[in-house]
Amino acid sequence: MDALSLDGDWKLAYFPSADKIIQKPEDFESTTAPIMDARVPGNVELDLHRAGIIPEPFFGKNIQLLRPYEYYEWWYSKEFDVPVLESDAAWELVFEGLDTIATIWLNSMEVGHSENMLIEHRFDITRALQANQANRLVVRIESSLNVARTFHYDVANSGPDGREESLHIRRAPHTGGWDIMPRAFSSGIWRSVSIAKRPVNAIEQMYYWTSNAREGDANVGVRFQFRTDARDLDGFSIQFHGVCGDHEFAYEWHTEFIAGGCQIPVPGARLWWPKGYGDPNLYTVTAKLIHKGDVLAERMDTIGIRDMKIDRTLSAGPEWSPGPQGEGRYDTDPDPANHFVVYVNNIPILAKGSNWVPLDAFHSRDRDRVEKALDMFDDLGCNIIRCWGGNVYEDHAFFDYCDKHGMMVWQDFAFACGRYPQTEDFLNKVRIEAERVVCKLRNHASLMLWCGDNEVDALYIWDGGPEPEHNRITREVLPEVVRRCDPRRHFVPSSPYLPPNQTGNTPEQHLWGPRSYYRSSFYMRHSAHFIGEMGYHGCPNVSAIKQFISEDKLWPWQDNEEWKVHNTYHWRHNGYDRDRIKLMANQIKEVFGVIPGNLDDFALASQIVQAEAKKFFIESTRLRKWQTSGIIWWNVLDGWPQFSDAIVDYYWGKKLAYHYIWRVQRPICVIVGESGSEKYRPVIISNDSREHAEVSYRVWDADTKQNLAEGKLMIPANQNWQVARLRTSAEAHRLYLIEWTHHGEIFGNHYLKANPPLNLEEVRGWLKVISDLPRKFNPDQVAK
Repeated sequence: MDALSLDGDWKLAYFPSADKIIQKPEDFESTTAPIMDARVPGNVELDLHRAGIIPEPFFGKNIQLLRPYEYYEWWYSKEFDVPVLESDAAWELVFEGLDTIATIWLNSMEVGHSENMLIEHRFDITRALQANQANRLVVRIESSLNVARTFHYDVANSGPDGREESLHIRRAPHTGGWDIMPRAFSSGIWRSVSIAKRPVNAIEQMYYWTSNAREGDANVGVRFQFRTDARDLDGFSIQFHGVCGDHEFAYEWHTEFIAGGCQIPVPGARLWWPKGYGDPNLYTVTAKLIHKGDVLAERMDTIGIRDMKIDRTLSAGPEWSPGPQGEGRYDTDPDPANHFVVYVNNIPILAKGSNWVPLDAFHSRDRDRVEKALDMFDDLGCNIIRCWGGNVYEDHAFFDYCDKHGMMVWQDFAFACGRYPQTEDFLNKVRIEAERVVCKLRNHASLMLWCGDNEVDALYIWDGGPEPEHNRITREVLPEVVRRCDPRRHFVPSSPYLPPNQTGNTPEQHLWGPRSYYRSSFYMRHSAHFIGEMGYHGCPNVSAIKQFISEDKLWPWQDNEEWKVHNTYHWRHNGYDRDRIKLMANQIKEVFGVIPGNLDDFALASQIVQAEAKKFFIESTRLRKWQTSGIIWWNVLDGWPQFSDAIVDYYWGKKLAYHYIWRVQRPICVIVGESGSEKYRPVIISNDSREHAEVSYRVWDADTKQNLAEGKLMIPANQNWQVARLRTSAEAHRLYLIEWTHHGEIFGNHYLKANPPLNLEEVRGWLKVISDLPRKFNPDQVAK
């Protein structure tokens, strides 16, 4: 036996921490604590619901019923058998996710303790494990809230979303409550558990990077470390064999010590490219540890041969201009080597993608949602995903998918919107966490950069007091870990990040602002060189709302306690309410002049506004390249049922914005832009690829059916090209429809030439012709 899974059925005892009913594993035999069946991976709230102790947590106001259980402790137990064990073998107990403060016993012997939800834990159980008889594993999980009460809180500290209890405890920041997630200060064994043999001979580290990335002539750099029980280190080598389709390479490096490095030549190399710019070629590399002809150990890694750089040149750049008035190249900044530009294999990449937020408030359910969620990112044409810092760290399955589908990953460390402790004890915890995460994920081709946190620099600036340069987490600990463990990867201290000697606006920005009309000056004349967050509210489908709101609370939205809970409002007083429902209603009013008086029309109007807004944000980013070189909009999928900026609700229902975004994130896209003049609208073909594109296009009026522009021409690689101008009148409300053909495939888009207020019935009618463009959708199902 090399490994044994311990997933599945467990027993779970629970009681308020102060009662101290169980203090050691032996107390299970005579405990008066209630015991229920539990599942691992799992969260205790899900077990309580299955046992009929609490109602469905996501319905109505039920999430608030979880508060008393924050003061409980939870005792998991499982009995299992193992076959005959090798007498000289070492064994480890592996917890891939423990939430959060846990003590572990095996056969009444304490074998480990953990204080971090976010990383894997391994404990040596060689002495405790028994062969050919029952083994009993017991895990005590303490109340994170009660443990948080034992710390000292410096006055310079402030908690994420005002939650100080989240500062010292290393768990996903959102679990204390967020504007996109409920308060679910959970407990549980949320990822898999197993027993694994620790082999005597093993390749412990294998770090790959690309030292030279050219089609047909590349070099892969390697750093390695192995362990062995050999008495001397003579006669060792490492053999490498890489395969990508029908292309292979092989190399052998003779070693004289357990650690070292080499350069592997890869003639005929196939490079990894982001979506839209080429194929995401991957090599499966098998490394074998050889000793005098015998294979002692081997490991397999999947890598991409690519060079990835981020140019963060600090330059204000020219003011945004609408481009030329005639036909030709449509430039907003003639120098692509500027500001915040991602380069892959020396080619600038226009980044288009979305933020990755928690898949579920109860993270044991993540693994059932990862692939389906990523399928949506892939379908939408995203070539970048930002893993937001209020979340957990995703597992290999997430990064494997991104590797295969050409989606670059911006990875925040799990810190968000708080002034975290600066004590040596806490910094050491951060260091250990970062080392584990970086070493686990660093070989993935999709991993673009490490970012220290989400909006912590901004919080320092907003709140006053010490400058963000005093934050030792992102100025000392995290960059030092990245330099040691992943030295070829880019690191940025925060998102957004303002360098100490930079004045004015940050190169990368989160464009939330007043949340006013989506074509206001804030959105049209921003100074962001890269957009890390940008969103707009959209009401969920009515069928989704009926799954989490009581029938008698479906309408009206005003003064509605259940809508407020799914707002998300997680405080127990009214002094800290963002009132995002009112914000959503105001965005409807910005466009239509009135707020509909029934749920069906309210949901439809909201989804129309969101769809037009997000389409506009993406299109305007494409038209500003390279002055703005990327947009990571907020967001694809909800992690619980709520009213939010997501374009897909928790139950997988797509909002209208999903269909619009699919159309405008194609590598080749025809866009009607803003000109600064009411008389004309430029027609631009945006080519976000490495190839010249032959495009046939047509623009026509939806009502009159009159052709306004058409043609066929070759668009240069990675450029925007203005091909026509549309004459318009200031007072006219018009819908322009767009089709284009590239490589024999037909695509569609539209442009709504209409100043507020719009008429909802008129736009409802226009939806029918918009939906009939290529990549059709059913207009009768919008917001239903």
